[in-house]
Amino acid sequence: MKNLPQKVRSRKLSSRVDLTAMVSVSFLLIIFFMVATELRKPKIMDLSLPDYDCDDCHSGCIDATRIYTILLDDNNKIVAYSGLLDYPLETPKKLVYGKNGIHKELLNKQKAILEYSTALGKPKSGAIVIIKPSKKSNFKNLVDILDEMAITKIDTYAIVNDFSQEESKLLASN
Repeated sequence: MKNLPQKVRSRKLSSRVDLTAMVSVSFLLIIFFMVATELRKPKIMDLSLPDYDCDDCHSGCIDATRIYTILLDDNNKIVAYSGLLDYPLETPKKLVYGKNGIHKELLNKQKAILEYSTALGKPKSGAIVIIKPSKKSNFKNLVDILDEMAITKIDTYAIVNDFSQEESKLLASN
């Protein structure tokens, strides 16, 4: 009898999967989603407005001479006044955007208010600007005013969206 050839058996290779790349990708995805989640959180800022009914201004109330309000309306219209509208320090002004308009006015106000505060013994107390965009104003105008705050180095400002009836009448008349 003839020798039958033996059946050749294939050698089994160990099946091993390299997961190094998968671990790297998963860590990158985890980091990406952690950063994206952190960036999606709303950033809010506490807003402290002056107490308008204050009798004793030494108890923490803000001096009305430091307040400067800017009203934004449609067609690039700006109306600004110093102090409170019920008791304005000067008549409200109609201003335009640009270096000879709102930019110049903000620089002059900041300088005058800093001089006034320094005379009272509070050298770091600058202008407090309240920006009130109307429903008719556009987003570009608000961004332009915020740019002016950064350029003129006014640190204390707030965006407020509630208009009084007097302010609405003031915008309509200008």
